[in-house]
Amino acid sequence: MKIFTVGGAVRDALLGLPVQDRDYVVVGASPHEMLARGFRQVGKDFPVFLHPQSHEEYALARTERKAGHGYHGFAVDAAPTVTLAEDLARRDLTINAMARAADGELIDPYHGIDDLQARVLRHVGPAFSEDPVRILRLARFAARFADFRVAPETLLLMQEMVAAGEIDHLVSERVWQELARGLMEARPSRMFEVLRQCGALARLLPELDALFGVPQRAECHPEVDTGAHVLLVVDQSAQRLCSLPVRWAVLLHDLGKGVTPAADLPRHPGHEARSVKLAGEVCARLRVPAACRELALLVARHHGDVHRARELTPGEIVRLLEGSDALRRPERFERLLEACICDFHGRLGWLDVPYPAPALLRRALAAVRSVDAAAMAEGCSQPALIAARVAAARVAAVEELLSGHPGAV
Repeated sequence: MKIFTVGGAVRDALLGLPVQDRDYVVVGASPHEMLARGFRQVGKDFPVFLHPQSHEEYALARTERKAGHGYHGFAVDAAPTVTLAEDLARRDLTINAMARAADGELIDPYHGIDDLQARVLRHVGPAFSEDPVRILRLARFAARFADFRVAPETLLLMQEMVAAGEIDHLVSERVWQELARGLMEARPSRMFEVLRQCGALARLLPELDALFGVPQRAECHPEVDTGAHVLLVVDQSAQRLCSLPVRWAVLLHDLGKGVTPAADLPRHPGHEARSVKLAGEVCARLRVPAACRELALLVARHHGDVHRARELTPGEIVRLLEGSDALRRPERFERLLEACICDFHGRLGWLDVPYPAPALLRRALAAVRSVDAAAMAEGCSQPALIAARVAAARVAAVEELLSGHPGAV
């Protein structure tokens, strides 16, 4: 029995990056032998075991043969006779198909070190086409290693996979998992660029794909269409180290522009309502977690109002705060503002342009929250008038703020 470190740990060490997780392949062993050594089996589909002390994962060397569609359509052979080279051959990219022996020897049968040095994402072999998840994984690696390019033959293979319908067999949970991980990488726009180049974006997120070629607003850079703008905004969210809900929300915030009637371009009137509808459909289709779904709908509905904050009346500001549930959920409202900051600066040449709307709305929220609704209710002899009096007091508080009164918050 021989044990090798494989995959990302080897790749990242060669790149001089911190190694987060270590995966091990065991060659020449059977499940019975692993159990006899104190390992605990956890894999149902694959022979994966946890080390008795470190609890790290050790997988028996295996080969895979396509036996159906999708991620689970494989027949697995994990016999003790499977070699390390055979195990590495089933992996997706050459840079992930290297191993390190216990004595430090690097095993690189598919020239992964050459592709690391050349900054190339290249598939190991024809088995790449048997698993559509690998399209998403490669796109995610493009977002992580932004200076790597996709090998032309690999891009062609991905295009052939999409044309053959393989991408349509992916389950929604796996699509969301890979998209979420890609959004949290250093340059998430690269993920969507690669997906678009191979045709997968039109199958997985047709609502986003439809934004490319749609003109942006007149005051924005004429060479940046709505799709390119969204990718700039997503990269802004990564540069600002925003949470996943914010990154997901900015990805979907402008979907309505893709279905805006041509006569309404480039001003896109009413696109917010259309964006809410499409964002809801995308989140339902991909079974997106509640926190990401809620913020995506909130940003789609209100980002225009936030951008226009200085043009709103005190009453409109109060309705915005109440409509976004800012009084009860100020943390989520702050995430809405974060998304709007990314949207505002996600334009060529706008990074240093002042954006006062968030600060104004934060002060307005503080002013509205200073109104003691409970005290007003206690002192009111006519319950039917309580809501109107509280609303009027909130508007007055914002009016005082906007007037620059010395007592304003």
